[in-house]
Amino acid sequence: MNHYNINPQKTEDILIVDDTPDNLHLLSRMLTRQGYNVRKALSGSMALTAAQTVAPDLILLDIMMPEMDGYQVCQHLKSDPKTSEIPIIFLSALDDVLDKVKGFQVGGVDYITKPFQFEEVLVRVQNQLALRAAELEILVLNAELETRVKERTQELEAANTKLLEMALHDSLTGLPNRSLLMTDLQQSIHQAKANHNYQFAVLFLDCDRFKVVNDSLGHLVGDELLILIARRLNCCIKPQNTLSRLGGDEFAILLTEIPDYDHVITLADRILECFSQAFNLERHEIFINASIGIVIGNCEYNEPEHLLRDADTAMYRAKALGKGQYHLFDPIMHTAALERLQLETDLRRGIEQDELVVHYQPIICLNTGIIAGFEALVRWSHPKRGLVAPNLFIPMAEETGLITTIGYWVLSESCHQLRTWQKQNLIDSNLFVSVNLSVKQFAQPNLLEQIDQVLADSQLSPDCLKLEITESAIMDNHKHVATILKELRKRHILISIDDFGTGYSSLSYLHSFPVDTLKIDKSFVQRLNLESENIGLIPVIISLAKTMNMNVVAEGIELVDQLEILRELDCGFGQGYFFAKPLPGEQLIKFLSSNPRW
Repeated sequence: MNHYNINPQKTEDILIVDDTPDNLHLLSRMLTRQGYNVRKALSGSMALTAAQTVAPDLILLDIMMPEMDGYQVCQHLKSDPKTSEIPIIFLSALDDVLDKVKGFQVGGVDYITKPFQFEEVLVRVQNQLALRAAELEILVLNAELETRVKERTQELEAANTKLLEMALHDSLTGLPNRSLLMTDLQQSIHQAKANHNYQFAVLFLDCDRFKVVNDSLGHLVGDELLILIARRLNCCIKPQNTLSRLGGDEFAILLTEIPDYDHVITLADRILECFSQAFNLERHEIFINASIGIVIGNCEYNEPEHLLRDADTAMYRAKALGKGQYHLFDPIMHTAALERLQLETDLRRGIEQDELVVHYQPIICLNTGIIAGFEALVRWSHPKRGLVAPNLFIPMAEETGLITTIGYWVLSESCHQLRTWQKQNLIDSNLFVSVNLSVKQFAQPNLLEQIDQVLADSQLSPDCLKLEITESAIMDNHKHVATILKELRKRHILISIDDFGTGYSSLSYLHSFPVDTLKIDKSFVQRLNLESENIGLIPVIISLAKTMNMNVVAEGIELVDQLEILRELDCGFGQGYFFAKPLPGEQLIKFLSSNPRW
């Protein structure tokens, strides 16, 4: 039987209980040869004493014994906490199923029927000892795990404390972040509601032109500047106040228990003063301004977000007024912001529901006095507001990106309309339509494909289409613009520079781009009158255009005096209310039917 021999790492202790000495001797001898430590008991009472004296790792227990049978011995052992965990294998000549079931019910783990084969006994002993060893190992591991859990719990508590600190503070500047500020704002709101004499204020600060620093010197320099800004701001406030970084180059200051409004203004002035000094970085010296929005807290506020919203609104008002200054929030500003938001929502809906219309303003040849073409101008027919002025929704459309959708629609609509009039012989086939391209629209990578598609769909000749672009669109990206304009020229599409003279002082770019027309901005035209010599840049622009074989269109002609001066200056074309205001398509055709001439 040597092939059953194993070398256990530990000498397991086995207690054999049997009232037959021969069985005891045989099992003892065979198990001892396998390396086990074997003890023997001839009766149940001896077994209980032996087990309680030194608990064995396994008990082989005979059932049929005098005085106390194996079932009773097992029950005693299982009732004693010292011996309850010892695995017990029953040995019995009883082979009835009910006997086996009873053995398992009183706590036995296995059952071997006599006469037994030692190979079977050995395998069952090995299995039970392995299970017992595993259970003991699990107990040890559980104890170790419990200790480690306690240690880990302490570590996690420390880590959570640190994480909470990190979660409430900005990682770059170490200042409280938005979350912590919101908590402090909520506390101030509660105090204001409990005590109406309690006053507090919020200052919302945004660095002017910070993006220029990031774009030109890199984000590492930008981060270095933010750290210095945080330090300088910290020197301006008292310890009981909260300075937080909201993100990017935005900071907020919560002033608690302010004595009066002047106290807040004094702090705002101090902050602006500290920004007037240069920020000395490791390799750069940077000057940067800040715009500040101020809101005075009171018991009417319920949410911290509303305080920040109003302070932010006031900050944007400060920027609009010229930057580098502060502005106090007025509830009227919030009403205006809500109206603007509603208008934006209405505009998005209006685009989907075809509320936009195109009006056409005639462009006049000043030499002949007849119409040479039209400028297509978008208008919005709001179902409740009526006709919304372009200066209200066009800037909004540019800011939100809706201008690209609107611009493409105007291009398509005006090209189809002009071609329809041509087919109906309602206009001269030489007339052109001039369509504005916004900066964002001009920067679209698929602009040429869109224009090609519109011309293909409308069947309008390319030389009947003039595209108006601003100087800013040209100067934003020279190479891209040059490529686009050359492609447009290949298609025989006309190019006009809108609002010429109001943008860049350098005119060198005109030599680089194929431009057909310069449009003199109406701000120059409106200064013209017969009693004044103030004709400004108009003669220079006209002379420049002639030198470069370009046409000139003067916008905003409203008076006969202005028309006469422009004709004397030999300005080629003009448009304005003197001739006609922008008209819907049907009204324009009716207007043309009278063959107007000036």
